[in-house]
Amino acid sequence: MPNFDELYIRWYSRAKRFAATYVKSENDAEDIVQDVFIKLYEHPRAIDADFHVVGYLFTCIRNACLNYLRDKLVQTAATTLLQDVYRQEMQLGFDALLQTETNFHNEEDIDRALEEAISRLPEKCREIFVMSKLQGMRHADIAQQLGISVNTIETQMGIAYRKLRQELKQYLPLLVFLFSFSCVETR
Repeated sequence: MPNFDELYIRWYSRAKRFAATYVKSENDAEDIVQDVFIKLYEHPRAIDADFHVVGYLFTCIRNACLNYLRDKLVQTAATTLLQDVYRQEMQLGFDALLQTETNFHNEEDIDRALEEAISRLPEKCREIFVMSKLQGMRHADIAQQLGISVNTIETQMGIAYRKLRQELKQYLPLLVFLFSFSCVETR
């Protein structure tokens, strides 16, 4: 039965080549084999046992390589997913810019388009939207003034947002930018 020093001297380089065959990196293979030898050093009973030490050594290295490769596969899958999400976000931005209308002469053109879109909303929907967004009233106050429920207000606001989003889709990215910029300026 070999002691730790003999086992290390005799099998280290072969164990490292074995690991490198599977993990494809000399540095990672070296780390794996060193970790296995450290565990064997910390648990000398494994070397003194009545079973084949070399077989045990290579079983430990095999398992460490499997763990390493499993972790790498998970990392690769996560990276690929993040890259796909990023690519989709970039594509959405690209598509939005393609549809963004920039042929307006001034801010009044955007205001006019917004006013026209609001004027095409159904009467009650328009009234609720104007009270909420242009007059700054709370939903509860609007509901009380019009004698309807807050749920109805929220439903009508949802309808208004959908219709306005559809009618102003070519201005939407620009409107978001202008509104966020004007909010920052007024602070």
